[in-house]
Amino acid sequence: MKLLKYICLSAFAMTAAGCSDFLEEYSQDKYYVSSWKDLNELLLGDCYMPADNTQRTVWSSTTCAKIHYLADEIQDFNKSEGGNQDMDGHDPVFGYYTWQQRTGQNETYSDFHPENQDWTKLYKLINVANNIIESAEDIPQNDDEERQGYLKVTGEARFLRAYYYFYLANLYGKPYHPDSAKVDLAVPIKTSSEVEDKKFQRNTVQEVYDLVLSDLLIAEQNLSRYTSPQPSIYRADSVAAQLLLSRVYLYMQNWSKAEEYADKVIKAHPALRNLNTDMSTFAVASNEENIFSMGGDDLPCAFVNATQSFAVDNELYYAYDSEDLRRTLWYWHKGTFTGLTKVAPRVGGWFGQEREPSSSDYYLNMFYNSHEGLQPEVSSMFLMRSAEAYLNKAEALAYQGKYDEARNTVNTLRWYRFRTRADEKRVLTSTGTELIDDIRNERRLELALEGHRWFDLRRYLVCSVHPDSKEIVHYYTYYRDRYESEITAYRKFTLQKWDPAYTLNIPHEVIEFNTGMTQNYRPWRTYEDVEF
Repeated sequence: MKLLKYICLSAFAMTAAGCSDFLEEYSQDKYYVSSWKDLNELLLGDCYMPADNTQRTVWSSTTCAKIHYLADEIQDFNKSEGGNQDMDGHDPVFGYYTWQQRTGQNETYSDFHPENQDWTKLYKLINVANNIIESAEDIPQNDDEERQGYLKVTGEARFLRAYYYFYLANLYGKPYHPDSAKVDLAVPIKTSSEVEDKKFQRNTVQEVYDLVLSDLLIAEQNLSRYTSPQPSIYRADSVAAQLLLSRVYLYMQNWSKAEEYADKVIKAHPALRNLNTDMSTFAVASNEENIFSMGGDDLPCAFVNATQSFAVDNELYYAYDSEDLRRTLWYWHKGTFTGLTKVAPRVGGWFGQEREPSSSDYYLNMFYNSHEGLQPEVSSMFLMRSAEAYLNKAEALAYQGKYDEARNTVNTLRWYRFRTRADEKRVLTSTGTELIDDIRNERRLELALEGHRWFDLRRYLVCSVHPDSKEIVHYYTYYRDRYESEITAYRKFTLQKWDPAYTLNIPHEVIEFNTGMTQNYRPWRTYEDVEF
């Protein structure tokens, strides 16, 4: 029987991490696997992204949550309408929000916050997947239960490893371009469970995507042959693998394959919620659109409606038509503040401080304070819904010049999102590049603050059909200290069109350890002082 070596150190960042309770029952670093059930327990406890939402500040422990601050969905908020708050989290996302050369840069340019948390966490999860995939080959398959168990654990582990590598490549590698993917650098690949005493170098974008596709195709095959239904949306199935394949092919500009796999998802899971007839909370486990979810959601705890906090970008809020029910049901807007309400307000509010929606401190009490420490039902980062399949298919069809089919596909989604009285607004009539722009905008509105926008903006840069780039402006407010509402400076930071900063630098800690690893080019970020 092969020895399963669970690595409690990131192979690349060498940052310490504690072993799980499951493993501690046996040993700090070793466990002899005897059945697929042992691997299934390891998979569930140590390979899926945990739904950690234990901190209420924007400096969250939720892995990869800081990606939300890079795009055009979040804005600095400095006009308190709900009372001043002690927000211990404005500064640690500064480097992301203002596209600094190093993401760990603090707001005074005097020091750096750690930059490798996401890198370390994702590679730790990849290491677990590597162990499961490798060890599963020595698990007996003497009967149907054992064969089914093998399909389950290897299918899920392959899916997760693919998802994590795909995510890393789109944070730290250049966007996939068919002409340069073989030379553009992404992230190191490690698929062995063995601890290797060596310095790692970066693999190419093509090599990472090839691994992602290989894993996902095996995951689809194995999970399709696994005959028992998964117990919940928190375990990946074949439809989840197909949806991720559709997304990956879309990023790779393989339009026909993106269309093919989106079609598979729609046929297997066509459900779309009609917001006219069901106005209940959207981001819940019971939403019929859900296909898969893992990880946390700290966004309700980032938006406060108070000084030294953040809010949903008002440009995003006003991009929804007044007849679009998503604007009504997914956001709370008052004055200049917009908060996300895809999740439900907590019944009773914060320590019984129930507030009416018309109250200026409604969001503060019903979302920010009352969501502290709660486990979210679905993630704001790793959520997969059927709506994405319609959008993937529509976009892929439009790139192929199949404009009628593309319109019909995206209009199927829009029909469920607009008020019934606004029939003329529920359908798009555009064609050509205008239709492509409309589909991209629909994607922005539908998948808002679900972890897609930054990656979408990156891939539009290199799209062979109608390439595009957006200038993004973020304003950042400086205060006398974290306990004060007195503003000392107000600065404008701009991410230019086609800016190299659309790709993050490899974390400083990783570069420092892996001598000779190539760093990305990310320019020093300047700012403009503006009058508040």
